[in-house]
Amino acid sequence: MLTGKEDLLQALIEAYLMEMGTKKFYSYAAEKAMNSEAKKTFRELSEWEGRHMEYIQFLYQSIVEDYDMLGFEEFKNRVESPLTESGIPVKDMEAKVEEYNFMDDRGALTMALEMEGKAYNLYWRFSKGAADTSARVVFKEMMELEAKHIRYLKNLQSKLGIK
Repeated sequence: MLTGKEDLLQALIEAYLMEMGTKKFYSYAAEKAMNSEAKKTFRELSEWEGRHMEYIQFLYQSIVEDYDMLGFEEFKNRVESPLTESGIPVKDMEAKVEEYNFMDDRGALTMALEMEGKAYNLYWRFSKGAADTSARVVFKEMMELEAKHIRYLKNLQSKLGIK
């Protein structure tokens, strides 16, 4: 798990793994959601996390000047991603979905906002404490991506009349 003290390359790898864990969780939640809007919301979030992974992969490969896509695919398929970007283990989040088994719009949005808020706070802490200035920039960028998710989810709550 990230501590904020990583150098840039290690920070990118750790951020990639957490994005992967979050994508895995959102895909799982989309499968389990009972409500079609909740399913759609989780699917969209999963796709966003996939784009975050692509962005991080691009940064990493640009820095190391290694554009071997097959090598990165092999890495992605072999590596474990036990944590979501909120710092909560994927299995704990999946258990939460199983426990409540409601996944209506309100429940889906509440859970997603909680995760995205925690992810934002995690990247904020890392951006403040990063020793490597390049890593700090990456953490701030990730923080902004999480802020976009939060705004999207809050707008969706408003649109659906959910408080």
